[in-house]
Amino acid sequence: MRNTRSSLLLGCVLLCSASLLYLGMSGIECPPKSHRYRWMELNLGSANQSLSLTEHFPEDTPLIFIGGFPRSGTTLMRVMLDAHNAVRCGEETRVIPRLLTMRATWSRSVKERIRLDEAGVTDQVLDSAVRAFLLEVIVGHGEPAPRLCNKDPFALKSLSYLSHIFPKAKFVLMLRDGRATVHSMISRKVTISGFDLNSYRDCLTKWSSAVETMFGQCQAAGEARCQPVHYERLVLHPEEEMRKLLHFLELQWDPSVLHHEELIGKIGGVSLSKVERSTDQVMKPVNTDALSKWVGNIPSDVLNDMAEIAPMLARLGYDPHANPPDYTRPEPMVSLFNYSQSLKASENPHPS
Repeated sequence: MRNTRSSLLLGCVLLCSASLLYLGMSGIECPPKSHRYRWMELNLGSANQSLSLTEHFPEDTPLIFIGGFPRSGTTLMRVMLDAHNAVRCGEETRVIPRLLTMRATWSRSVKERIRLDEAGVTDQVLDSAVRAFLLEVIVGHGEPAPRLCNKDPFALKSLSYLSHIFPKAKFVLMLRDGRATVHSMISRKVTISGFDLNSYRDCLTKWSSAVETMFGQCQAAGEARCQPVHYERLVLHPEEEMRKLLHFLELQWDPSVLHHEELIGKIGGVSLSKVERSTDQVMKPVNTDALSKWVGNIPSDVLNDMAEIAPMLARLGYDPHANPPDYTRPEPMVSLFNYSQSLKASENPHPS
């Protein structure tokens, strides 16, 4: 009886061993590691990976945020940065600007603010939660890299808040002639809530307001934190503009940023979304094809009123009366520092 049991036990051991050997040789692999886990391996090595992401990724990590009005070159900028060997931006998340809008709504509503305070949900609690959410999304939705970047155009409507919760983050604000931006939006049927795509006047008015908000927050953040980049200068002088930008971001020069199209779809290269409207355009090398496509498409009554409809054109250095302006010789943009000082002076007049 004892011999029989021993034989059965030995048989079970041999069967299990053979099964494990077969499974190992059949090519069955462990599930792939998540982007989050791989980022931790890349940046933390053998550090304690049981800690929370915010403990690994402190608030002073130098994230990069790219934003601006849609159709202003934000996608082109992000694919050029994605081509850098130390940067990963990836596709638009879409959820980040929505969460930032919710956070702003909670702060603006006095009633909601009182309710949150009564519940012990302080600004510090909310900021910590928002920061953790953003980090999870930014780290988790793409390949790991030493410098992580996010491109959601309207996220920079919350630039001041982002600069508060990420004190070492840097911001790239893409600027483009509003006439070209609006024409691109209308002709490609890019819907934005509240914009009437049947009216150039409506879209240009709202473009000016939205850009004023983002530009003002860029000014407030200061030249060390936020760099405006003109789309026209980027496509006309890509190396000059990218060298300035990489210096601002404290990144080494990498000539790959001038040839992003060669890295599309490659491991560690540039990943494109099938649903973003700009994908078909950024598959090409940097070019100037879209600079003046708007000319001849804007109604004459809108052109006549352009300076009043879109005052941000002149502030950004675009001649509102030229159709088109000479983009090779742009008017100087209003100085960030000088304009901020004059704005403060106008808001705080001397007492009588």
